[in-house]
Amino acid sequence: MHMKKRWDAFYNAFYGILCTAKVEAHVKFHWLATILIIIAGLWFSVSLIEWCLLLICIGIVISLEMLNSSVEKICDMVHPEYHEKVKYIKDVAAGAVLLFSIVAAIIGLIVFLPYVATLLN
Repeated sequence: MHMKKRWDAFYNAFYGILCTAKVEAHVKFHWLATILIIIAGLWFSVSLIEWCLLLICIGIVISLEMLNSSVEKICDMVHPEYHEKVKYIKDVAAGAVLLFSIVAAIIGLIVFLPYVATLLN
């Protein structure tokens, strides 16, 4: 692949990240949560393995939210009026985000609760 095409592909991908961060409310929420998680991780000096787990969770949750936003936009373009099958598709995509968000929250609790308990004692 020509270097200009590679650069353009990266540019477009980063542009997609920035667009969703600016436009999509749920993505904004996840970026805010990311900032808080990073601050907490720095505050508590979490271990390297804990950082890896937290960053994997952050990446997956935000990526799923971006994919969910894309699915919703495609569905709205293809079938702008209400349709039961479109509703199902949107609900399944949103459910994927919710499911992993719950898993990520549990992992966050597993990582941070011992630090918080130590701080409170």
